[in-house]
Amino acid sequence: MARRYFGTDGIRGLANGEKLTPELAMKVGMAAGLKFVNGDHRNRVVIGKDTRRSGYMIESALTAGFTAVGMDVYLLGPMPTPAVAMLTRSLRADLGVMISASHNPFDDNGIKLFRHDGYKLSDALEDDIEQLMDSNMLGQLSVGRDIGRAHRDEAAQTRYIEYAKRTMPKGVDLSGLRVVLDCANGAAYKVAPTALWELGAEVFVIGNEPDGFNINDKVGSTAPEALIAKVKELRADIGIALDGDADRVIIVDEKGEIVDGDQFMAVIAQSWHARGELKGGGLVATVMSNLGLERYLGGIGLSLERTQVGDRYVLEAMRAKGFNVGGEQSGHIILSDFTTTGDGLIAGLQLLAVAKQAGRAVSEICKRFDKVPQLLQSVRYKEGKPLEHKLVQQAIKESQARLGDTGRLVIRPSGTEPVIRVMAESDDEGLVLAVVSEIAATIKKVA
Repeated sequence: MARRYFGTDGIRGLANGEKLTPELAMKVGMAAGLKFVNGDHRNRVVIGKDTRRSGYMIESALTAGFTAVGMDVYLLGPMPTPAVAMLTRSLRADLGVMISASHNPFDDNGIKLFRHDGYKLSDALEDDIEQLMDSNMLGQLSVGRDIGRAHRDEAAQTRYIEYAKRTMPKGVDLSGLRVVLDCANGAAYKVAPTALWELGAEVFVIGNEPDGFNINDKVGSTAPEALIAKVKELRADIGIALDGDADRVIIVDEKGEIVDGDQFMAVIAQSWHARGELKGGGLVATVMSNLGLERYLGGIGLSLERTQVGDRYVLEAMRAKGFNVGGEQSGHIILSDFTTTGDGLIAGLQLLAVAKQAGRAVSEICKRFDKVPQLLQSVRYKEGKPLEHKLVQQAIKESQARLGDTGRLVIRPSGTEPVIRVMAESDDEGLVLAVVSEIAATIKKVA
């Protein structure tokens, strides 16, 4: 059955566009509330948001929906997505909600739902909520004393800051480190600088002046140029860039070089393995992670478990097979000893701890392997299913044969737009370019 509202990561779209309206948000609140109200206690939901102007509108509509079916609402204000997941567990809430469109521009927004244990809802639960949203819920509304209340939780930021600080190894602080932090004008603009400063770092912050419209605008993990410039200007030891809802992190070393998620995961995996804290005998990453990571892990006796693209699939594999480190090349780092989703701040703290304990420069710590030449190209099409065309299938088959056993080819359609991603990697950079160009050209030809 086709889904009307939920996508691969909650509901997302243009605020007040065709899908994401106050009416829809209120229906989400009513339907999700009805699904999770069980009657044996006063049910509660926590709601966090990033800094988009439309967050106020969606927050109010969700609150109306939840209170209408008898749930008490705890409003957290601007708060990272992983903080909402953590506080859902900590406050013994029945449900958690994050209002955010992550790294998208300000005029988009979204709604993510978490279970009582801080994990995202299953597809089955989202399907149940969709069915309720399309039904007549008026007869199931609470009345009189049973209507829910809304509370503003003033202590939420402090609770998350203290939690993040406690993830640091015992006896390790950040004194003596000069850190540039880019908060993307997003959800972590208050909590992240405070946590780093309280741990002893000298903190220089950019992207911490949100105005409702500048989230992810030339700042954050998807636009690291400002961070690179500031690290060089201040001769800092490290730069840390979060995205709009702070579940993603990108590192810049003291030379101004970007450290992507693959190198990041290699650092954490090796460090935890040396301390006897790595579980699963390796880590989980997606098909997009570089072949160099796989070779590095194999060289130190660790494995790489690959999944399809998406942090939810990484987490599913981690839980199913007992891993505690996983993530994506783009900077979603999941450390399940501490979090139930990607957490940019906590991941950054773990890397800072490694650097501090080693007493070495970040550029030395984070260069664990040489990347295998990799090229990713996005090919836009208007309609149809180009990947099913015989010419495209033939081009893919021939390219796989040319790459042989020393390279990889990943072809996948986007889940959110009419785009096909073509990625190849091999030790032969010229071959990578030729293969990607040929497949992309064939897709364009038939599309």
